[in-house]
Amino acid sequence: MAGAAVESRLADIEKQCRGGLDAAALRTETLSRLRRVIPADAAFFATVDPVTLLFTSAAAEDPLGPATEQFLDNEFGRADVNKFAALAQGADPVASLDRVTHGDRSASARYREIMAPLGLGDEVRAALVTGHHCWGVLCLHREDSPAGFTADELDLLRRIAPHLAAGLRKALTARPSSEDTAPRPAGVGLILLDADRRLVSMSPEAEQWLDDFPDTDRRGAGPLPVTVHAVAAGPVPSTVRIRGRSGQWMALHTTQVGPQIGVVVEPARPAELGAVLLSAHGLTDAQTRVAALVVRGHSTRELVDELHISANTVQEHLTAVFDKFGVRSRRELVASVLADLAGRQ
Repeated sequence: MAGAAVESRLADIEKQCRGGLDAAALRTETLSRLRRVIPADAAFFATVDPVTLLFTSAAAEDPLGPATEQFLDNEFGRADVNKFAALAQGADPVASLDRVTHGDRSASARYREIMAPLGLGDEVRAALVTGHHCWGVLCLHREDSPAGFTADELDLLRRIAPHLAAGLRKALTARPSSEDTAPRPAGVGLILLDADRRLVSMSPEAEQWLDDFPDTDRRGAGPLPVTVHAVAAGPVPSTVRIRGRSGQWMALHTTQVGPQIGVVVEPARPAELGAVLLSAHGLTDAQTRVAALVVRGHSTRELVDELHISANTVQEHLTAVFDKFGVRSRRELVASVLADLAGRQ
């Protein structure tokens, strides 16, 4: 494809990322355009909690959907190449199977046990990172053949990944529309899974919450969204924050109940939601820790004692936080954060 055509299509993708689309629409619009510059036979696209890197919504195209459980087991339960968390925390957020295994795909358990039986060959994975935080992950697959993704195609994905991340960040942290009339669940729900993450029981409150989950495609995941399976496959205990279709934020907490796994679903508390919203302003991890404690009323001396850093370092972080929030004082910062939280509950 000629260079001018590629640049035009990349610019179109960037435009979609700036357009204020919700996460599902952004996925649909960008994937269709991305395939025009990086052909793919199947795709997996998920939003993630920027604090825990656990999936908060996911869509897997055929033939990936029926193998959801196997992919989750590989992602969270065993060693393999190009794990999404490693890409999110590494220097290069984009990598292909062929390049990391030097063409020996069988070196990857994911390829041997899942992809090859599905007739898939090379894959390219991307962590969608902007402002020091990962907001989503993307995986493109090609049918099994000697030819894999090229170095030029990986470079194109590296260029577009930060724009996709910024679009997801905007979608996931935008305030709900005043015209949104979708039902808003309340109360605490409980989902009980067995050791193989099969549904054992579910409370009526949990069923109401499931109706608000952003996962619209449950193929291969049975009666539960991929998100529930993903959080149950991750570390236990853990917490992940999810924005529902109604605009309300929920928190999923996992706990061990004998041999079973309990997933508690409830409205996200301000302290839990605050970490996500602070991340949305592009704060570094250190700045997020300082800002969170300032919002809770900690003094500089308390920040020094709690974080084991100097007063000068505290002030440097605060100055950066003020700049990113567009405020001039702690009082203005607290007011801005609390107003933001109030608009999302």
